[in-house]
Amino acid sequence: MKASPQEQLRLLELADIDAELARIGHRRAGLPEHEQIAALQARDAELRDTIAELTARGSDLAREQGKAEADVEQVRSRIDRDRTRLDSGLVNSPRELENLQSEVESLRRRQSDLEEIVLDVMERREAAQASLERATADRTAAGEELAEVTARRDAALAELAEQAGAATDRRAGVTAQLPADLLDLYEKLRAQHGGVGAAALRQRRCTGCNLTMNTVDLNAIRAAPDDEVLRCEECRRILVRIDGAGASHKLLEHLLTLTTKRTTLLFPCGRTIP
Repeated sequence: MKASPQEQLRLLELADIDAELARIGHRRAGLPEHEQIAALQARDAELRDTIAELTARGSDLAREQGKAEADVEQVRSRIDRDRTRLDSGLVNSPRELENLQSEVESLRRRQSDLEEIVLDVMERREAAQASLERATADRTAAGEELAEVTARRDAALAELAEQAGAATDRRAGVTAQLPADLLDLYEKLRAQHGGVGAAALRQRRCTGCNLTMNTVDLNAIRAAPDDEVLRCEECRRILVRIDGAGASHKLLEHLLTLTTKRTTLLFPCGRTIP
């Protein structure tokens, strides 16, 4: 395959942009807010279930308290009725009087027991209500924290999306300047080699797999025409010559032209070229 040195050099620019996009994607997936949001959502669900359970328990205890109080009132009414009969003087039979007095004492004991039950239910109801209030406050606080963390995550995602959009625009500009066959090869190799389809030959070494070229391979690279698209023998990525190990004067001159008022391109060349 043939491509001008300038077009081959653009592959490295494209690879840098793809690496930037990969880093942005990694940062997007690795935002700490994702785990924080998941934990807060789990906490919210837990508190929601707790609140529902405590609310149901409070309702059950309210019914239980109402029943216990009704039982106390019923016993109190019977005591009042029996006391009225005793105090009326209408009961003349000693045996009947003794039975009434015995019943009153029994009812009073029953009333005391029922009042203890009422107090116990009231205490449990108050404890359940206090737990409900704490759980509700905790859920409110967790909701506020969730909203804050979500806003922080959304802001970070928006910033990363802006960076990705700018990088994507730059990528489109670079790909528009590449021959279709060269771009197809690059995309194919990028898919096969972890997102890196082209690598620079720098100081006898392929920066894609870090293989150091032997003398025979390096001489073959130097002998290859400038427009020959080379492949690394080890990783099979496109190998772009950028320094004295294989670059021509024309390619180096092109590198020098890439420096602008806003951007300075620095690169090693191994030795001074006159």
